[in-house]
Amino acid sequence: MWSTRTGAARLSLLTVIGLIILKVVVGIVTGSISILAQATDSILDVLAVIITMLAIAWSAKPADEEHPFGHGKGEDIAAIVQAMLIFAAGAFIIYSAVQRIVTGTTVALTEAGIGVMLVSILASVFLSRHLHRVAHATGSSALEANARNIATDVYSAAGVIAGLIIIRFTGLGLLDPVVAIIVALVILKTAYDVWRKSFGGLVDIRLPDEEEAIIKTCITEHSSELVSFHMLRTRKSGDWRYIDLHLVMPKDASVETAHQMCDHLEQDIKAKLRSSSITIHVEPCSVECDQCAVTCTQRPEKE
Repeated sequence: MWSTRTGAARLSLLTVIGLIILKVVVGIVTGSISILAQATDSILDVLAVIITMLAIAWSAKPADEEHPFGHGKGEDIAAIVQAMLIFAAGAFIIYSAVQRIVTGTTVALTEAGIGVMLVSILASVFLSRHLHRVAHATGSSALEANARNIATDVYSAAGVIAGLIIIRFTGLGLLDPVVAIIVALVILKTAYDVWRKSFGGLVDIRLPDEEEAIIKTCITEHSSELVSFHMLRTRKSGDWRYIDLHLVMPKDASVETAHQMCDHLEQDIKAKLRSSSITIHVEPCSVECDQCAVTCTQRPEKE
């Protein structure tokens, strides 16, 4: 139930809402700006999860007349929106922390704050790991962005706990807004990482080197049957990989032979890179046989 893209998004939504309630209540009771900063971040998490759910529903739609390549880029757009929300959260936290430094408000009941932050850390650890697993299994960029967003809560909550412990034993109230600013900087770094990766999907950045290496290996292992390949182009849209290339076949190869080779390569690549759409353009060789390993009737006899 929770292992699908939609199920994982719903689990994330329920968990984050519960954490928001705890953080807001304890933040108001203790007067801690760092806890309220965490609550603000979690509120944005809820908006991010809602955006993720909408993006997943949109990207799951099959290709249609207006969108012949599907709707996968909806997830990249959702991730960009999430990055903007995370940026906004970081800016708001820094502003609030500076205001707290100016006013010099103190923190009370630090024990309650420490307790709620421990709960937040445990929940965020388990949730972010689960979201990462589902995102990796489904290739969902929106879920991955959501997982990164949740994961930042672990580090920021740990910083808040450290600050509250020091305040508890030293009475150094100024540390609370300082910790909040550090939390905000971590949040801003996460926003940048999410934005950079998602923007690459929108501008059709090529697949990672390791995935392109798999494609090349699938082709070159048939060097005794085909001449070469070139014009390899790759991109990703949502969880779908789009691959096209030019395949050079022996000049005397029949249309059926070339077709069978293309089918075989498509099946081989799809078996190793799921959700792949492959387009192969076949070309005849130019009878330049010096570097060719194919047995062919067009090969000139050596003198």
